Amino acid sequence: MRSVGVSLVILAAICWGVSGGIADILMNKGWDPIVISLYRGAVGFACFFVWFLLRFQQNWSSSSRFYIWSSLAGVGVAGNFTFYFFTIQASSVAVASTLMYTAPVFVLVISFLLRIERSTWFKWGCISGVLIGVILLTGAYNTNSLSVGLLGVASGLAAGLSYALFIFGFKNASSIGKPQITLTIAFFSFCLILLFIADMDEAANVMTSNDIGLFLILGVLGAGVSFIFYVVGIQWTAPTTASMVAMVEPVTASLFGFLLIGDHLTIIQLFGIAIILVTVIVLSMKPSPSSIKSTDKRKKKAV
Repeated sequence: MRSVGVSLVILAAICWGVSGGIADILMNKGWDPIVISLYRGAVGFACFFVWFLLRFQQNWSSSSRFYIWSSLAGVGVAGNFTFYFFTIQASSVAVASTLMYTAPVFVLVISFLLRIERSTWFKWGCISGVLIGVILLTGAYNTNSLSVGLLGVASGLAAGLSYALFIFGFKNASSIGKPQITLTIAFFSFCLILLFIADMDEAANVMTSNDIGLFLILGVLGAGVSFIFYVVGIQWTAPTTASMVAMVEPVTASLFGFLLIGDHLTIIQLFGIAIILVTVIVLSMKPSPSSIKSTDKRKKKAV
């Protein structure tokens, strides 16, 4: 089931990457990024709420921990998007992307402190490989063209920490309750938070604009479908593995921009994509400790 979980997380990351391209189109049309994020979450919440109603009698949970973890997951999503946009304003997209994808480091350290996972050289090697790939892909290695202040670094790291909170929230909530109510509560919290941040006048204008179709596609693809894949997949995937596999997202976003928007990729960026993909493939093919133990037991019984 681990391979199925990894595959679902990869599909979710691909959807996120494509939705990033759609969001880029909307931002080029002048729409505020926070408003775009609000609609992405709101449409996703509507999808999850319908899913929740279809299984209304099976979705209730009496555990207070379940509701706490679900709400924290929503806070993580909102914080990730918000701090990511703050980082872009304070520095650049390249720096924001690189700092946001420090999430696996936070996940690994937290997992190690909570004794959820064991720190190994293999995991650190995968994290290092993916981060190198992201740096090459975003162009953050060219320090002469970047100007990063303390605010930019702090908000970028906060985006990564929020992403780690998002991963842990979904992982723990999904282990207690049904994914339908997990997503519903998380995105309800997400919408409440962004309602206080977004420009409501501009948000209202979306309903009568010609771009409403793109907003709906963004919400369905970027939240409604992708997060269902993610929440189901993460139940069979370790938090560190899920955070690294989800880094297929920037690769997909770059390819989307290259093929449909007209963005061009350099040799270095293509090399960064290759590093990320190879690392994800190696990570997904490595058997988990539990599967190794079960295999050894079967071999002993056979002998």
